[in-house]
Amino acid sequence: MIDRAATWCLLTEFTQSESLRKHALAVEACMRAYARKLAPDSPEQEDLWGVVGLVHDFDYEKWPSAEDHPYKGNEILKERGYSDEIRRAIMSHAQYSGVPRVTPMEKALFACDELAGFITACALVKPGKSLAEVEASSVRKKMKDKAFARSVNRQDIIEGAADLGVDLETHIAFCIEAMKGIAGELGLDGSAAKTA
Repeated sequence: MIDRAATWCLLTEFTQSESLRKHALAVEACMRAYARKLAPDSPEQEDLWGVVGLVHDFDYEKWPSAEDHPYKGNEILKERGYSDEIRRAIMSHAQYSGVPRVTPMEKALFACDELAGFITACALVKPGKSLAEVEASSVRKKMKDKAFARSVNRQDIIEGAADLGVDLETHIAFCIEAMKGIAGELGLDGSAAKTA
């Protein structure tokens, strides 16, 4: 098992963007929460799922095209000794990779990826720029506004929840709660509004 500290170093080696690093942390938080929920008798699963969430887009800043991401990252992860299980999960989060999502971990990664980004966008437009102000119902409402966070694929969010076998609003609320646990690290604890 590759440890989290080494994975964070890998992420920061390839990802300079603060927003992409925060996205990785948000997806990690959601993945850890789902591991606790879906594999409660297996504490090592939380670390595994967390690492997958943390590193899923580490190659995106350098290689953002569909021809390269996540393929380049997969090669680097293999060179650095990451398991087939981790690499397969990361490959499966790209709809176009041809790698089907089979395991609960793979399904959770896909379900959390776009949603974590969308929840972040919803928090950033709140007066306090805080996750404490975000509710699942308001996220659902924002999903209907095609001009808001237009780069986020709404269909992926809907499909991800369905594949995971959870109600969409329940999934959104679950991920909001998971992200609240690291709101400070994400800059979504209200402190950004106070300094603005």
